[in-house]
Amino acid sequence: MDAITAALAARVTRAQRRGPRPIVAPLPLNPRRRPARCLPAAQAFARVLFSSLPLKPKSVMNLRISAFLLMSSILVGCAAPPQLPVAVRSEALAAKPRIGVAMTALPKTDTAFPGADCLLCLAAASVANSSLTSHVQTLKTDDVAPVKADVAELLRAKGLDVVVIDEAIDLKTLPAVSSVQQNFARQDFTSLKAKYKVEKLLLIDVTAIGVHRTYASYIPTSDPKAVVRGASYIVDLSTNAYDWYLPLSVQKASESKWDEPPKFPGLTNAYYQAIETGKDAIVKPFSQ
Repeated sequence: MDAITAALAARVTRAQRRGPRPIVAPLPLNPRRRPARCLPAAQAFARVLFSSLPLKPKSVMNLRISAFLLMSSILVGCAAPPQLPVAVRSEALAAKPRIGVAMTALPKTDTAFPGADCLLCLAAASVANSSLTSHVQTLKTDDVAPVKADVAELLRAKGLDVVVIDEAIDLKTLPAVSSVQQNFARQDFTSLKAKYKVEKLLLIDVTAIGVHRTYASYIPTSDPKAVVRGASYIVDLSTNAYDWYLPLSVQKASESKWDEPPKFPGLTNAYYQAIETGKDAIVKPFSQ
């Protein structure tokens, strides 16, 4: 056992003896604060972290994950308020517009441990769930992709002129809007009108897929759950307004014992059930 693993084991033992720390509610979001004002602090944190620690590659990977989560915490107070759901605007589709249907690139399957909010906490959670992470990273996302064709077929059945866009939409290439407003996209999609020769764009954006387990510092507070998260929406490419917006947050627990390495059959079934539940939520507004 190397020095890092020994130190983690000692910290975990002490934490288990004294029990979980009190969970402190996060500071409320302040929509007036801009993310750019908080970036210097996050960047400074990253420079200090990675310039001063001569660690083994595996330890560096754990710290990089931790750095990402801690930097996210720095930026939480600066985030804009979340977009609320928008029901399908039937009048927007009544004119039978030419509509593109696309997806962003699917993320890799992985585990996450929200609440393990310090470097050693997250490293300890990663070690404790290492066999689960190894399995989750082998799970396929092939069952997600067909939802694009399913939505396109339902829109055609409603008489719309549908263009299925084969390539993944990279949201990072789209400029940010100058001011954030409810029911308007936060990236400027208007350039895609000429690129794809469509008037509206239905985009399926899956941002996280895999298994999450909540923690209070070192102590797990839940069993792992399969998750599918993201959003699906229709953007008017002339106004950048949402004609539909559906936040996607699916969680599915194992229906049997979850801790059965190395294949974790209960959680694996929950993972594929979560995918199907997410797909059903996306197509439901257009199947009625």
